[in-house]
Amino acid sequence: MAPHQARAISTHHLRRHLVLILLLTIAAVTTQAATMDAAAPAPSTAEGRSTESSAAASFLRARCGTTLYPPVCYDSLLPHASEFRTSYARLARVAADVAAAHLRALSTRVKDILHHEPEPAEGSGGRPTETAALRDCASTISSAANLARQSSAELDRLDASQTTTTRAAGGGSSRQARWEVSNAKTWLSAAMTNEGTCADGLEEAGATASPTRKEVTAGVVSVKQFTSNALALVNGIPL
Repeated sequence: MAPHQARAISTHHLRRHLVLILLLTIAAVTTQAATMDAAAPAPSTAEGRSTESSAAASFLRARCGTTLYPPVCYDSLLPHASEFRTSYARLARVAADVAAAHLRALSTRVKDILHHEPEPAEGSGGRPTETAALRDCASTISSAANLARQSSAELDRLDASQTTTTRAAGGGSSRQARWEVSNAKTWLSAAMTNEGTCADGLEEAGATASPTRKEVTAGVVSVKQFTSNALALVNGIPL
């Protein structure tokens, strides 16, 4: 073989070798980059969730500042932040749901106490009155829970109309919103009246001395805070 032919073959093999090395290097870099991209979290999604959560917490703190019991409001509603985010109507609805849940729990507890209550003996003085007061409480608190649920349903309709309907030029939607908010206020105000009736009945019957009566009295004080907060949040809905 001539020298110039040997040099040509050698150069050809060298080029092929260099091209192969280059292709392998590119493939390795591409594979590594793809692996890193797949392993890395999606920062935009995570940051978006964090921003939404922070906005909801700030919104909640500001709205709870308008209630009579801000710490109770904030602590009880923060776990539901994903439900209301920064919506006034949804926040008020969640607050009404929370109040209804606490009222149902109290009503169940009072009924349980009555179930284990011994029948009062003849001539036992004020004892029958205490039992009657507890029975009245079981009824009025159960009714208050239903009223809070009615308020929640009204606020749910308000949220749906605000979400899916554009305000009409004549203000018809605004009138409907005012009607729904007014109804929600009415149901929660009635629930608070029932709570007050229970508390007054226990006090008049002197049914606050025993441990179980003290428990019921404390329970009424607690549920009144949740209902009061819900009503304040309904009052704060902009129309």
